[in-house]
Amino acid sequence: MAGNLDIRTALEKKTLWLSSWMIHNANNVRAKGRIKVGGHQASSASMNAILNALYFDVLRPEDRVAVKPHASPVFHAIQYLLGNQSLQQLQDFRGLGGAQPYPSRTKDLDDVDFSTGSVGMGVAMTAFASLTQDYLAGHRWLDAPKGRMIALVGDAELDEGNIYEALLEGAKHDLRNCWWVIDYNRQSLDGVVTEGLNARFRDIFVACGWEVIELKYGSLMQAAFQRPGGNALRSWIDHCENALYSALTFKGGAAWRAQLEQEFAGNNEALALVADHDDDALARLMGNLAGHDAALISETMKAIDHDRPVCFICYTVKGHGLPLAGHKDNHAGIMTTAQIEGLRNDLGIAAGHEWDRFAGMDFPREDIQAFLDTIPFNAKGRRRHSAPAIRVDEQARPRIKEVASTQEAFGQILSAIASDAPALAQRIVTTSPDVSVSTNLGPWINKTGLFAKSEQSDVFREQDIPSTQKWRRHSHGRHIELGIAENNLFTFLGALGLSHSLFGERLFPVGTVYDPFICRGLDALNYACYQDARFMLAATPSGVSLSHEGGAHQSISTPLIGMAQDGLATFEPAFADELNVIMRWGFDYMQRDGGRAQAEQNWLRDEKGGSVYLRLSTVPHEQIGREMTDALAQDVIAGGYWLRPPTATSSVVLAYTGVVAPEVIRAAGLLSEDVRDVAVLAVTSADRLNAGWQAAERARQRGDYTALSHIEHLLANVSRDAGLITVADGHPAGLGWLGGVQGHRTKSLGVEHFGQAASVEDAYHLHGLDANAIMHAARALMPGRGARYITQLAG
Repeated sequence: MAGNLDIRTALEKKTLWLSSWMIHNANNVRAKGRIKVGGHQASSASMNAILNALYFDVLRPEDRVAVKPHASPVFHAIQYLLGNQSLQQLQDFRGLGGAQPYPSRTKDLDDVDFSTGSVGMGVAMTAFASLTQDYLAGHRWLDAPKGRMIALVGDAELDEGNIYEALLEGAKHDLRNCWWVIDYNRQSLDGVVTEGLNARFRDIFVACGWEVIELKYGSLMQAAFQRPGGNALRSWIDHCENALYSALTFKGGAAWRAQLEQEFAGNNEALALVADHDDDALARLMGNLAGHDAALISETMKAIDHDRPVCFICYTVKGHGLPLAGHKDNHAGIMTTAQIEGLRNDLGIAAGHEWDRFAGMDFPREDIQAFLDTIPFNAKGRRRHSAPAIRVDEQARPRIKEVASTQEAFGQILSAIASDAPALAQRIVTTSPDVSVSTNLGPWINKTGLFAKSEQSDVFREQDIPSTQKWRRHSHGRHIELGIAENNLFTFLGALGLSHSLFGERLFPVGTVYDPFICRGLDALNYACYQDARFMLAATPSGVSLSHEGGAHQSISTPLIGMAQDGLATFEPAFADELNVIMRWGFDYMQRDGGRAQAEQNWLRDEKGGSVYLRLSTVPHEQIGREMTDALAQDVIAGGYWLRPPTATSSVVLAYTGVVAPEVIRAAGLLSEDVRDVAVLAVTSADRLNAGWQAAERARQRGDYTALSHIEHLLANVSRDAGLITVADGHPAGLGWLGGVQGHRTKSLGVEHFGQAASVEDAYHLHGLDANAIMHAARALMPGRGARYITQLAG
């Protein structure tokens, strides 16, 4: 039987071919449409040996990998050889239904661990996945051995700032079982990277507690260094500028010879070493950086005997093994037909057999398959886990004051869950970027504690210093405090929200953040949703209602972000009983996996589930004393209900969402003095109302003329002549679309400009959200009175 090392060498050539052909096929063989399909042949070649070393030798089934986005073709090729990817997927690469341009958990079929694509996000994700693994182990829920969370990183990718935020957070939490493998090819999309970055990378990682291993010289180079003249060759390589090394690599052996003979003039031993290699051999020697030596990479990685984080800096040449190697323009470059045919001939692959799994490999097919069958990574098949559903129907009885804010109610609901619903509470893990107290997580943390790998005392308590916060840290704590970095919050929520799939144990991550600072972490929030992570985000305080903090702390666009973000159900309740219903529903929604029958009464495809965003406020107001019936609860979840129903004579409808409820109720009272039957519509989720409306319209376009969304039901009995006023502490477009549902004349009140420090009353008056502004807007839209009223105002 062929030796395993020989087969691995042949597989490395095979994955180089398949990844290159996959991109060539997409751009030059199949029909591609009107624009370039693209792909990254050079970036794939750069990491080819690294991926081969990992997947064919180093990885275990419990390990998880975030593959460098531009190396996805190599990943797909490896999975194809392992039997985890279909030929059709490769043939449709970058096409509808085919393998994705960048690895995707939700859209690829070959068991992607972490989505990548927004560069830097997958890197940070591995650190937080490792922290999630430690959390599960601390609670004794992890039965399998701990896996290594591994990121394959392009050196230019390390320009992304979120990576360094994650590094620092990992240092705070004693990060373990995390490897980052840097493809140090010294090229970026537009050119060659700055000199000396390897030293800067090393210093940063060492400062954060990582072991740094530089893999610079391949086996051929190391052997050459042992010969006479080898020290001079090594010294020249060490001091050669990145741009020159890349240029000589592209030009080939003759260029190497001319440059080295010039450099070594007068050094007979070094000149003899160069002369001992023909042009092809010299090009192979100078291209034999350690990042292209799969056997050396495997040997180095398998020698790691600890769980501390490790950074491997692997020197490579971008485009290694291809005609594009080293050229500064090769990032988006694609080989010509002549070049791809030359590569095919060099690899011994016959025309027409380009997709054959073992074509060009000079070993019996049964030997190759036998080797693939013994690879540890693939030993247990697909590695997606599942976890049983957790009960969420235990009754929690929060203590809500008669006058309370939704933020206060949120804290009391969580505290009540900790006391009254143990099965649910033990799976809730909260986290926050240094705003736990100011977002009302204090009562929850006092009851459940902070998570730490080992017991840590509360020094203030031991010193008899009174404090409302009991910060006990222990391995069964359920809150993880983060530094002030919203990217870390959302990345961590993404990792915690995939624990059921990555590790087979379900968690309910609940994160809190100041609502305006959602924008600081939007990339990470989108990334978490794209992976179908499941979490609950409580964003508070929100809007200009956070009055005294000034414009930088007052959010405007976040309701629109919540509506537009796929995978995120957004709510903005006004009352505590609404929030209680939404949170209970949310914990169930976070567990849904698509196996339930579609609830067609709202057209929201709720059987799929997702994450939940709660937009809350610190402004207290009077709560409504009412029974939360099943029908009312269903309307709250669907997105809205009538606080004051319309009648046949209603000429004005006031529709509001969130904290402005008291102003709307007050305006309705003022209007009722001279306007009959003012209706008030409570919108608990503009997101879900709009999604249902859009979905019902699509259904009607497909011929289902009975489709009717919840908002259409709600507005069905409102006269077409009635005026509709929408009010939100956010951009008016968030509710402005309501006028399009039944064609009502609409005036949308909201916030369009940065606010300033003020009292709540002054802020509402400044932005036209107070009761008087609402009343005036309503009268201007009343049938038959609008023009006369506007004339009176002008006079």
